[in-house]
Amino acid sequence: MHFKKDNVMKNSIKTGLGFGITSGIITTLGLMVGLNSGTHSMLATIGGVLTIAIADAFSDSLGIRIAKEYENKTNKKEVWEATLTTFFSKFFMALFFVIPIIFFELNTAIKLSVFLGISILAIFSYIIAKEKKANPWPVVLEHVGIAGFVVIISQVVGTLIRNNFV
Repeated sequence: MHFKKDNVMKNSIKTGLGFGITSGIITTLGLMVGLNSGTHSMLATIGGVLTIAIADAFSDSLGIRIAKEYENKTNKKEVWEATLTTFFSKFFMALFFVIPIIFFELNTAIKLSVFLGISILAIFSYIIAKEKKANPWPVVLEHVGIAGFVVIISQVVGTLIRNNFV
């Protein structure tokens, strides 16, 4: 990781990590839960996660890149740092969720992934809040609540699709 001389993480790296980790968790969990409830297919779920890891990581990193360029407050190096950090954090965060699918029965893997993803998001949110010297619990609850909402809605949509189109 790139650190300034005073050992504080650069804003460009924070931007990429914050966006990549959060998006990697929420997008991937939503997709996994929706695909599982709609198809009950390990192949479809793994294919979806791999697609998220590749296509969405590129998409998100380009989005961060364009946002940083549009801000016009960062130099080229910082734009690249944010872009690459977003890509790699999103890519590896999404790939992380393939591991439970490989080693466990699909329903168990989905439950474990949701638990792990929400836990990582809660810890990450806690660290961010503490760094900003804010009360961490409202931040953690807000972030986990949003992720939980996405998971629930994805479950409902997948179930509706399965019940109405299969």
